[in-house]
Amino acid sequence: MRIIPLGDAAADLATAGGKGASLARLARAGLPVPGGFHVTTEAYRDFVSRDGLHELIMRAVSEESPQEAASRISALFAGHEVPEETAREIRAAHARLGDDVPVAVRSSATAEDLPEMSFAGQQDTYLNVRGDGLLEAVRRCWASLWTARAIAYREGNGVPHDEVALAVVVQELVPADAAGVLFTVNPVSGARDQTVINASWGLGEAVVGGQVTPDTVVVGKAGHEIVEEHVGDKAVMTVRTPGGTREEPAPEELRRRPVLDGAQAVRLAELGARIEELYGTAVDVEWARRDGAFFVVQARPVTGLGQRTEEWNDSLGGDYLWTSANLGEAIPDVMTPCTWSLVRTFIHEAMSASAMPGFDLVGNIGGRFYMNLSVVVSIARALGMQGRLSATEQVFGKLPPGLDVPLLPASRRRIIRSVLPLALTLRKKVAANLKRMPGFLATAQERCTELRERASAAPTAAELVRLWEEELAPYFADACRMLEAAGRQGGSSLVWTRDRLRRLVGEADAEAMLTGAGSDGELASLGPIVGLDRLARGEIDRETFARLYGHRGPHEFEISIARPGEDPEWIDAQLAAMAGGAHRTDALFARQEEAREAAWERFERRHPRRAARMRSRVQRWNAIVRDRETTRSESIRAFWAVRAFVLRAGRLTGHGDDLFFLSIQEILTVLRGDEGPLAEVAVRRATYERYAALPAYPTLIVGRFDPVRWAASPDRRGDIFDARGGSAPVSETVTGFPGAPGVVEGVARIIASPEDGGLLAPGEILVTTLTNIGWTPMFPRAAAVVTDMGAPLSHASIVARELGIPAVVGTGNATMRLRDGDRIRVDGERGTVELLAGGRTAAPPDPAQTAAPDPAQAAASSPSQRSGPKTS
Repeated sequence: MRIIPLGDAAADLATAGGKGASLARLARAGLPVPGGFHVTTEAYRDFVSRDGLHELIMRAVSEESPQEAASRISALFAGHEVPEETAREIRAAHARLGDDVPVAVRSSATAEDLPEMSFAGQQDTYLNVRGDGLLEAVRRCWASLWTARAIAYREGNGVPHDEVALAVVVQELVPADAAGVLFTVNPVSGARDQTVINASWGLGEAVVGGQVTPDTVVVGKAGHEIVEEHVGDKAVMTVRTPGGTREEPAPEELRRRPVLDGAQAVRLAELGARIEELYGTAVDVEWARRDGAFFVVQARPVTGLGQRTEEWNDSLGGDYLWTSANLGEAIPDVMTPCTWSLVRTFIHEAMSASAMPGFDLVGNIGGRFYMNLSVVVSIARALGMQGRLSATEQVFGKLPPGLDVPLLPASRRRIIRSVLPLALTLRKKVAANLKRMPGFLATAQERCTELRERASAAPTAAELVRLWEEELAPYFADACRMLEAAGRQGGSSLVWTRDRLRRLVGEADAEAMLTGAGSDGELASLGPIVGLDRLARGEIDRETFARLYGHRGPHEFEISIARPGEDPEWIDAQLAAMAGGAHRTDALFARQEEAREAAWERFERRHPRRAARMRSRVQRWNAIVRDRETTRSESIRAFWAVRAFVLRAGRLTGHGDDLFFLSIQEILTVLRGDEGPLAEVAVRRATYERYAALPAYPTLIVGRFDPVRWAASPDRRGDIFDARGGSAPVSETVTGFPGAPGVVEGVARIIASPEDGGLLAPGEILVTTLTNIGWTPMFPRAAAVVTDMGAPLSHASIVARELGIPAVVGTGNATMRLRDGDRIRVDGERGTVELLAGGRTAAPPDPAQTAAPDPAQAAASSPSQRSGPKTS
């Protein structure tokens, strides 16, 4: 994959470098980015792999000073031509832009534009490049990875030289009459309610390079008003020449003339706000103007403001095995401190059975949720229950073959003495809560809606505190306990029933017979698509949809993000996306019902004496699944009520979304009049933004893990990180759990997040890292589903089975081995995914160029649905 389109979903940090990944993200979001393409890190590695070039580079940087090494490496690059295959693909991609279109050629390193490690300016940019000069510019960009400055910078930041690579971004050159940069935070004062714009005449290099004193315009974010304006003495400007660019004196009449009028400055500030919303953090943006139109040529997280940050990293506490499977599917985001405090309460109440005094069952690694599997495995082994670890796979997925799980540094005797009393207490608690569960569920929706409304209307801080302590906090804890009770019932029965059916009738019929959990009582995982179908038919109105289903979404645990029920535009967008196929879900249900009844008929013919008992067991299975799903849904509804509490606290105290960066107990302290905790908000916000800018971490982490270092590595893996070294190689085949039976051939569509769901066309195969309920509206369009994470009891498996869509889950490597546009065969019965002969495409379509605007995607990218604290 040497050349890919600019907006390609595969253009991530490892493939397209920091600058390239950023531009791809902007292009996919529909922002005004000039067209172009990426020369990927694969092309760079192919270049340096020839004639021993890589070994010569490593020898130079290890044996010589940065200056001497840079000189030697520059000569090495000059002596090697761009490989012909790569050169041919570059020329073809350039030709697709037009007839010898002038381009900007920008280097894009894999250790670039990361929080606290911004390598901006360390590599080269070439403007107004044409013809054969393009190949030379690409080669010179590659060489710029090894300038003395870049070598020294990496060494100073502890980045190994053999872990970096360089991609090249080639874009149409904007023949700008003006250009500059903008910051969505004041880089001098640190004020986050201001956008600062620098502007000068000509191309932007004079501003970026510091050769000119630009105009400075400060725009207030709240009212989009001009706060300050200084006209600089713009003595020089960068202009195009036949062979590139040059600096020349600015015309006298332009030197003291403002580049931007007030309306243009506000338009730029609004553009910056859109980009900040996309990134979930403050950004600096390079822009260009041509004939009154603005273009974005680069954007990156703001760094270098001297903001202190914290380290949220429980992996540093010991050598354990951490997993983000299962609950990590439900909490895919970097968590704000408020959410983390609630999640810890949730785990304490809903998973007390797996606790081990003195060791944390769950952890916060770089802001993301992880569970400590070393605790689970150590307890099972101490109690002689290793055989039951196979049941754990049904929830958390399989471990790679040969992975040695680190155990707790505790004796078997200590573990038994600690765990047995807890187990006995748990049995009594679960039994009591199971008796209360029907009554709880009967009133849960109404009760939780009432608490949310009362929290939103609390007239004073004191009354809000009283509501929390006396009603809302107890209700939240009770909802979590009900989930624990539902999750503990029938565990062995679930595994036994599935295994027994498989032995009697085979995988396909067994899975068909186990569906229908929603046939006599709606399955909560299917709530969003069932509700949208009902709304589309006019069976319910929008208010009813919001009340019944509005708490479920892709970010439902994150307290700072608005729920779909708070955003009428989200409902409009989902209905628009369903236009023409609103009843596909019904057709899938009907097809699966036919398959289920046919499987039962075959079972009754082969095993007539067992049919009645097996039907009873399957009915029990379905009841348990429904209870688990329903209590999970009501727990999430309780999170919505807590969100209302935090929003109201922000309004009553005047501190708005700052409160999302406090724990619940700290929020109560502020409500009582002590504002001391607010002193930590700036640091925590900066920490959150640092981690939120990184890609999602590996599913499995063994030992101590550095998220920033991992993100910068071109060899990073999304399945496992093992600090001990020697991780199992990525499998050449794509295999996993049989999630739902059936065999389908089709086009693989790699989807990174539910916000990109509009890229999935009907009949394509959804391939992704994980799914949760926020992905459910995509399932009726998918011919099959393949995930890296997951297990038989994961979201993807449950929903796919009920809809009769083939699925393979928990592959660990699907998104690494498959490419967007590949033709593949998915066998949901065997748990295999096969790349078909001749099925690998040369390059996937550029979604920014070819995908029709999708209203659902647009709404999902709105402020209420993207990551980051929002109060709207």
